[in-house]
Amino acid sequence: MSIEKVARIAGVSTATVSRVLNGNPAVKADTRDKVLAAIEACEYRPNLLARQLRTSRSRMLLVLVSNITNPFCARVVRGIEEEAEKQGYHILLCNSESRLTRESAYLRLLSGKVVDGVITMDAISCLPGLTTLIGDSPWVQCGEGDPGYRASSVTIDNFKAAAAAVEHLAASGYQRIALINGDLRYLYSQQREAGYRAACDKNWQAVVYTDSLEYQAGVQAMAELFTLPEPPDAVFAISDALAGGALHYAHQQGLRVPEDVAIMGFDGVPFGSVTYPPLTTIEQPMHQLGVRSVQLLLERIDNPEVETVNEILDWKLVVRGSV
Repeated sequence: MSIEKVARIAGVSTATVSRVLNGNPAVKADTRDKVLAAIEACEYRPNLLARQLRTSRSRMLLVLVSNITNPFCARVVRGIEEEAEKQGYHILLCNSESRLTRESAYLRLLSGKVVDGVITMDAISCLPGLTTLIGDSPWVQCGEGDPGYRASSVTIDNFKAAAAAVEHLAASGYQRIALINGDLRYLYSQQREAGYRAACDKNWQAVVYTDSLEYQAGVQAMAELFTLPEPPDAVFAISDALAGGALHYAHQQGLRVPEDVAIMGFDGVPFGSVTYPPLTTIEQPMHQLGVRSVQLLLERIDNPEVETVNEILDWKLVVRGSV
């Protein structure tokens, strides 16, 4: 099937079909819908190699995700994919585990022009190596934003959000507030711990570190906290998955939440609203983080001289039954 047949069925010019295929935002919504319907009816598949040769673009974006099983990462990727598709792009997803050896294989696609740019969600500790591998190619950091690097970034103020979480627990009457933290290779882990320590009573602080953000790691961390001579009466975890594990441990031990121990998470992923009791949490704008990452990357692809942007999005304290 040809682009000319698609144009005839949709009742538009071949130039209009081309603009729709290339994600041109100037096309009216009703016209775009007609063209897309005609493409589907014809089962038209554009010749991507020929288009790349004509435009010097692959219309593919590489997305490096530290852990795709993390519910937070999955929600951000959904925002990335939806915005990329809206702009006429597709994504290539790499579950990097923040390992440069794995990332380097994928980043060779930049030099080969297989992808036009890259969005990273990797640990801050990887950034020096990524800078070398990515070179001058278009690049946006998502969730891990460090203004010290030439890449644009989009994130939240993790320090203020964590401090607000602790302040909410303290205002609710809790005095021994512990922190379940993750890998300090990540800037957000460092920032959330700094916010915790700034807002917490310096006479009583307890931090347990995990090697992952998974549910079971939260169970183990909570068990460790309850070996203390004076266990906490509130626990703040840097992810909802860790908080969910902490909640599971509390139920196993017959602890009432929040009467015996309050538990608070971070991220605002959907399962936190259906736990028992539902998790109080700091809600990140996960979908918008993904959307803005794509928008900032495409700005850099369209204009390599555009200034870098370090964008801070709003977060929200969501109060539920666990505090």
